Amino acid sequence: MLGAFLRALGQIGDRRFRRVLLLGVLLALALLVAAYAGFLQLVWWLSPDSIEIPFVGPVTGIDTLLGWASILVMLGLSVFLMVPVASAFTGLFLEDVADAVEDRHYPHLPPATALPWAEGLRQSVNFLGVVIAVNLLALFLYPLAGPAIPLVFWAINGFLLGREYFTLVALRRLPPAEAKAMRRRNGLRLWLAGTLMAAPLSVPVLNLVIPVLGVATFTHLFHRLAAAGR
Repeated sequence: MLGAFLRALGQIGDRRFRRVLLLGVLLALALLVAAYAGFLQLVWWLSPDSIEIPFVGPVTGIDTLLGWASILVMLGLSVFLMVPVASAFTGLFLEDVADAVEDRHYPHLPPATALPWAEGLRQSVNFLGVVIAVNLLALFLYPLAGPAIPLVFWAINGFLLGREYFTLVALRRLPPAEAKAMRRRNGLRLWLAGTLMAAPLSVPVLNLVIPVLGVATFTHLFHRLAAAGR
């Protein structure tokens, strides 16, 4: 797993890697900005013009105060949601990263069968929904985890990233049933590899590179497992 990650890291300067990274980040930022605009509009719509405080009287400007507070809320949420969202968008451009890895490290292989664009979009949307739902649920569990919050975050996202990235990579070379069976046979290994990807998610800037490195790492991992008959 570490070897696959280091080989992926060594190719991070590839032009196709940079293109996918830029597109994934831009799309993720656009979605987060749109989500914040909708959230802010909802806050203003639900906020009263003023509230009556005993011994003080009416207090106005509540909507403005809540609007500013919502910025802090969205910044906090973006720490947890930015990378999962970027990961889902990166799945749309999976072929570019996987092809770049195979062109450089596995040039003897025949061309892979690319997923139809509509199927790739469906997979990415499903993954996005699952990741956001699980991470939002985890926000309520983190206070119970105490100092183990990072471990819980890594374990949850490691499982999701390992499952999704391996499946998307495997489907380029295997029928769905075989890809699913291979994923099940190597479930623990894939979870550990996904956790290796999830660990840097809490590091600013570095976390934005993880979706691309994840696809590249799991491309290497898939070929190693396939060569070993696993």
